[in-house]
Amino acid sequence: MNTRRKLVIAAGAGALVGQMPGRAVAQAYPSKPIRFIMPYPPGGSSEILARPIAHELTKSLGQSVFVDFKPGGGSTIGADTVAKSPPDGHTVVMMLTAHAINASLMPKLPYDTVKDFASVTLAATLPLVVVVPAQSPFRTIGDLIAFAKANPGKLNFASAGPGNTSHLSVEYFKSVVGLDMTHVPYKGSGPAIIGLLGREVDFMFDSLSSSLPQIQAGKFRAIAMSTLKRSRILPDVPTIHESGVRGFDVSVWYAILAAAGTPAPIVQRLNAEFNKAMRAPDAREKIEAAGYDIVGSTPEQLDAFIKAEIVRWAKVVKDSGATIN
Repeated sequence: MNTRRKLVIAAGAGALVGQMPGRAVAQAYPSKPIRFIMPYPPGGSSEILARPIAHELTKSLGQSVFVDFKPGGGSTIGADTVAKSPPDGHTVVMMLTAHAINASLMPKLPYDTVKDFASVTLAATLPLVVVVPAQSPFRTIGDLIAFAKANPGKLNFASAGPGNTSHLSVEYFKSVVGLDMTHVPYKGSGPAIIGLLGREVDFMFDSLSSSLPQIQAGKFRAIAMSTLKRSRILPDVPTIHESGVRGFDVSVWYAILAAAGTPAPIVQRLNAEFNKAMRAPDAREKIEAAGYDIVGSTPEQLDAFIKAEIVRWAKVVKDSGATIN
């Protein structure tokens, strides 16, 4: 078959799909493997959440759902890959809180944070845990604050990258408490954990799922949680709020997005399949054991949530003075 004939047939097939009723479009999807993009390196919290979901989706959709790592740029490389992908639902991305942060932190994004994506579902939330090496002298968040106030600029904190929640949460913490500390960015949570284990840095605000194995192994000491309520996984670890920084409340959220223009029936199919996959018994057990709180939203609810988060984090970015060119 020559190239011209192939193009004519492909165009005709595309037009036919566009004329199909919504139910038929959803039933015809997926027609090939689904690329599930992770905008961070392996070993981080996004992979921990994504793996059991991808496994369940592969079973329910009848097509392989493969995790594809596209790290870099504070999650913007992975996001841009999806924004510029064909809007057919065969490429999706798991974006974290940094997606909303980047809207104000990075003035030259290659995409529009809202307009270039189709919201699928708010998958889950996860508290941040303040961790220090097991050999650290800091046993409470109060200890860390006292040292930082007495020694401006001497404490180094790790993050999973500039603009990541693990970065901006500390910037927020610094601005609220009035501290001077030095940011040491890594290329993902996994490398940051290695840096903290090697005592290259003093502490980190990390997603609970990423640091939990090190806490359980006795290599990290958890000294505080970032949310208003204590974690059911680490009930003995106090929150920053109850430790004296009243009202401090930060968590990581995980949203599933597709390219803008993805047909509504496919978005609805993805929404139903993702929400079902997270609650499948095996997946749910793994997800909740790692400390996540499963949410599952409608696309419309996620749209509104992301817009509100953009506004919220814009204030944090402005107040902290953090910038990334």
